[in-house]
Amino acid sequence: MKLANSPITEHHFNGHHFYLKRDDQLHSQFSGNKARKFMFLLDADLPHVTTLIGYGSAQANSLYSMAALARIRGWQLEFYVDHIPAWLKQRPIGNYRGALELNANIIETRPFGLHPREYIEQIRQPDESCLSVPEGGRSKLAEAGVKQLASEILEWIRMQPKQEWCVALPSGTGTTALFLHKALQPHGVQVVTCPCVGGAEYLTEQFHELGETSHPEILQLDSKHYFGHLYREDFDIWQQLHEQTHVEFDLLYDPLMWRCLISWLQKESFANADIQTEKRPALIYIHQGGLLGNESMLPRYQRQFDL
Repeated sequence: MKLANSPITEHHFNGHHFYLKRDDQLHSQFSGNKARKFMFLLDADLPHVTTLIGYGSAQANSLYSMAALARIRGWQLEFYVDHIPAWLKQRPIGNYRGALELNANIIETRPFGLHPREYIEQIRQPDESCLSVPEGGRSKLAEAGVKQLASEILEWIRMQPKQEWCVALPSGTGTTALFLHKALQPHGVQVVTCPCVGGAEYLTEQFHELGETSHPEILQLDSKHYFGHLYREDFDIWQQLHEQTHVEFDLLYDPLMWRCLISWLQKESFANADIQTEKRPALIYIHQGGLLGNESMLPRYQRQFDL
């Protein structure tokens, strides 16, 4: 099974023209950046594996994606979390609900006083029948799927009028952005990203841990942005994106990236305003999926801001 060639559509947002790489349409369940990261596992020859093991939060995009991958491969998923809120157990929504529907086994480790990673290493102790995946898919093994994404982008660019190009996407661990940069930089395509989980220093550390010294450009807001916190500005830009593009974006990562992008695009336009021969690069935005997470994020915004 091979997932590839997601469509690219054309849009305008707040006066800015851009193209959208629709990786959210790769597969009905196994889509977005997690599908690219885990793509090497789709066809890998792993006859001894019966159990896929991962860890993270109960609403992680990786939980649902790994559940879908396990279903496709006929494996059992064991996904370890610190805890599952009582209300979520009573009324499953979002990625948690989707993973349960795909028969994922979601296990809490807080009662044992251990971080999920520590529990896996010390208590679970996976054997040769198990395949363990790092949190968020941060692994060199993700490079193959991201390289395929880069190839699709380059093939599409070859069919377009000659100009400078820039690819934009938000980052958690930064794995997708880093390997996209590695694959696209030799072809003169710029990659920009923003740190959603920590700051620029944290994201740079993640890049270095993956063994790469050349990194994509990191954009940031002037003010601190805490992962998972609710910001009215995030909701507003998410809503505006939907109204102007008729495409639903992820409510956790995409709003921050677009806030950074709009500021960056305005600065680029201003810098080149008096230079007739220069234009800012044409923009391709990567839609990395994660839409099932909106099922839990949207009610939080509605309660917080009385929407």
